[in-house]
Amino acid sequence: MSAAEFILSGMLAAATPFLLAALGELVVERSGVLNLGLEGIMAFAAAIAFIVVYQGGGHMLAFGVAAIAGAALAMVFGVLVLTFRANQVAAGLAIGILGLGLSSLVGKPYESLTITGLPKLALPGLSSLPVVGGLFVQDAAVWLSLIATAAIWYMFRATKLGLTIRAVGENPHAAHAIGTPVIALRAAAIAFGGAMSGVAGAYASTVYTPLWADGMIAGRGWIALALVVFGTWMTGRVFFGACLFGALSLAELTAQAAGVGLPSQLLASLPYLVTILILGIISSDRRRMRLNAVASLGEPFET
Repeated sequence: MSAAEFILSGMLAAATPFLLAALGELVVERSGVLNLGLEGIMAFAAAIAFIVVYQGGGHMLAFGVAAIAGAALAMVFGVLVLTFRANQVAAGLAIGILGLGLSSLVGKPYESLTITGLPKLALPGLSSLPVVGGLFVQDAAVWLSLIATAAIWYMFRATKLGLTIRAVGENPHAAHAIGTPVIALRAAAIAFGGAMSGVAGAYASTVYTPLWADGMIAGRGWIALALVVFGTWMTGRVFFGACLFGALSLAELTAQAAGVGLPSQLLASLPYLVTILILGIISSDRRRMRLNAVASLGEPFET
């Protein structure tokens, strides 16, 4: 298998944890709330999902439990920022730290243990194509993440719910004046974002790297947050950014395997450096940022 075939075949799987968490955060931020706790939510859910699979519960149950765990931890953040009007940045960071601590606590007895991942499902005909055929051989979670991407894109583009979420994010006071339950809608968005981060963590620990090690999320939550900005709060661009980061992650492994004459630390940092560079370029285009930015992002709502 050539380097290009290796990168293409593994790109979607590598992108899935980033994509799922970023899609959830996209919905949260579109409602006007900024949740910086994704890293901890993913880590906690990853530990819970691994334990469920290791104890014989199966992947479907593990993903469901991880989604509930992620939503529950996110709702702690929700209560702080929606009920007590806590600062969203401080509350998100606190939840992130809490999640990381909980993941270390519950995952400690399972350190370095392994489980079996999910089998690959190939699309007949397409999977046999030269070079790009590997794109069409993925596990069920990857295919579901693509469906979720399309569903969220459609929701924001063509449904009343998507329009309402966007309206709440742009001007919550105007939305409240016409009868929209702003707090309830934001709470639902926060729970959904937490559930998606939980599923992202479950995928990372039970499918993509089916083992448990403390710290295995390794910044994926922060990258997911960056991807929302990278995509300027647009679903298609978030998907593209996740795929780009997944491809860069695999390119780094390919370069190391090929013995490229660069320090391994530099190669390992390549995906993060490229992400920072692209974010800097996008952020410099103030017109584009203002066009898609959420007007009330991070601001508390008071009736």
